Amino acid sequence: MSVLKPRGTNDFLPETTAKWRYVENKLRELCKEYGYGEIRTPIFEETELFQRGVGDTTDIVQKEMYTFVMKGEHSLTLRPENTASAVRAYLENKLYGAVQPIKVWYMGPMFRYEKPQAGRFRQFHQFGIEIFGSASPLADAEIITFAWEFYRRLGIENLQLHLNSVGCPECRAKHKKALQEYLKPLLPKLCESCQSRYERNPLRILDCKSPICSELTKDAPTMDEFLCDECKEHFEGVKSALDAAGIPYVLNKRLVRGLDYYTKTAFEIQAVGIGAQSAVCGGGRYDGLVEELGGNPTPGVGFAMGMERIFNTLDACGIELPVEEKTDVFVIAAPADNKQILNKAFELTLELRREGIKAEQDLLGRSMKAQFKAADRSGAKFTVIVGESEVEKGVVQVRSMHDGSQEEIEESMVASYINALVIND
Repeated sequence: MSVLKPRGTNDFLPETTAKWRYVENKLRELCKEYGYGEIRTPIFEETELFQRGVGDTTDIVQKEMYTFVMKGEHSLTLRPENTASAVRAYLENKLYGAVQPIKVWYMGPMFRYEKPQAGRFRQFHQFGIEIFGSASPLADAEIITFAWEFYRRLGIENLQLHLNSVGCPECRAKHKKALQEYLKPLLPKLCESCQSRYERNPLRILDCKSPICSELTKDAPTMDEFLCDECKEHFEGVKSALDAAGIPYVLNKRLVRGLDYYTKTAFEIQAVGIGAQSAVCGGGRYDGLVEELGGNPTPGVGFAMGMERIFNTLDACGIELPVEEKTDVFVIAAPADNKQILNKAFELTLELRREGIKAEQDLLGRSMKAQFKAADRSGAKFTVIVGESEVEKGVVQVRSMHDGSQEEIEESMVASYINALVIND
């Protein structure tokens, strides 16, 4: 039996990766405009980083991490998300000593052991941005506008921004007490996961996707009733900045996100009308995370978006990306069994490529007729024909694949001639 790819992973073939590059380039353009620098962290980290950073009450840490122990080393884990890694890099490389705020972006594979289903994979890819060192609500608004602008540039319009404040430790303590009092008589009816969250993190119960739990907790006290003055002021600042940016939002009192490190702002962008996997981006503020991982108190805010979700959303919205991967020129050797002609065709192909022209050449020793068919399949706009008489005269024949017109061009002029044709085509 053939060896197959692991369950929950994907092969991305050239037709698909062309679309990925288009989207990735859009993200890189935005990062440049917004002033974010790229950060690349290891694919695996010390397990403790995610236990402390993500939170040991989360499903990620309890159920989904790929953890292993190498001989003579500590426990290591394939990264399930990248914010904790970015914070670790911020501390380890002493970025706190540079001019603040520090603004970084990342893109790469993440790993979670969960049941593969539509939109969920065991190896998936995320893009994210982080701002360290700014407590301003404008920083929260900036990361939201970044995500909103990105989707706008892709042509996705049916978006809805869900916004909430999950408060600070002071607010959370008061809310936790009230929430536990409300939930206590309901505890036997809640799902097993929610029962396990009751003591350590009852706020996560409000995020449960079980219809039974959602119904039982529909009247549970929400964080907005317990926000301190500072958190209220910060949240008003975020909303005010979004109003100024012209970005509409829905106040969602039950939005808590799935990671323990969030404080104050939490948000999620949803694509309306595409089905169950409608969340395309999420994030918020995590002012205690740097301190939790051993640094001085440092505010932070960021978001992550799943790359696979982006493409699912594009497909659901019927949006075709303007990806053009066709060949400019196909160099044809006639006949293909003449070593001198083959070498001359090879030389011309390389010269065209050095001039930035997308050029291909037959590598299978096919007949001239078969080479023309290959040129047609490649989508080439022009063919350059090299034959015995052409080699003797130091010329080539350049043929348009659109109308069949053909012109004899000196070999030394072929690159500049083709370049002019491609630009004007």
